[in-house]
Amino acid sequence: MEVIAPRSQEGRVVRHVEDGCPYRKDDIMAPEKGVSTGTTIMAVEFDGGVVMGADSRTSTGDYVANRASRKVSKVHDKIFVCRCGSAADTQALTGFVLNYLGQHAVEIGKLPSVNTAANLFKIMAYNNKDRLMAGLIIGGWDEKLGGQVYSIPLGGARLRVPWACDGSGSGYIKGYIDEHYRPGMSKAECLTFVQNAISHAMSRDGSSGGVIRTVVVTKDKVEESMIEGNKLPFGP
Repeated sequence: MEVIAPRSQEGRVVRHVEDGCPYRKDDIMAPEKGVSTGTTIMAVEFDGGVVMGADSRTSTGDYVANRASRKVSKVHDKIFVCRCGSAADTQALTGFVLNYLGQHAVEIGKLPSVNTAANLFKIMAYNNKDRLMAGLIIGGWDEKLGGQVYSIPLGGARLRVPWACDGSGSGYIKGYIDEHYRPGMSKAECLTFVQNAISHAMSRDGSSGGVIRTVVVTKDKVEESMIEGNKLPFGP
């Protein structure tokens, strides 16, 4: 992903450094370096549901902070979100939507629609677009429109798409997706397609790695699976 730019230094407050602090004052007062983040997330719609997948590496610059994180988060029974960008920003957004969507489901007395969840994410992402670094892919199934995939890139736009891919690793596999994606694929074909695409991205992108986690959402059930890092369908 993009490098998070350091905050403006205009009018910054001078921080107090206690006596005996092992760090020099010029080190403490220097602006913080930007933190680079990266990931690969993907979702594909098929007749009857969606397949969502992601790698599991959370990086802080060149340091791997978590090699087995979960980037596909549940927001309701049949609605999930893939997160990329700042982990703190996307986790906060997901928590807010989880809360509001749960209240909405109680009010209407049935499962909420995927479109409603995507709109909630869009409202928060757009209204705070200058403060957040969040790329989101919302996917799920509802009784109105069946399986759906919505992409919310940086800036807060909301797009209904047949497939979506985001994160630092997505640039390496757009050509692969264009070559191999075709409308009308079955659930098994979509699952294999997502796993192969993410494994290709992990082999090229230094900020993507770990394991591949996938979630398949249909009318009847939610299926989760995981491919270990030493059993990927493609890799060096």
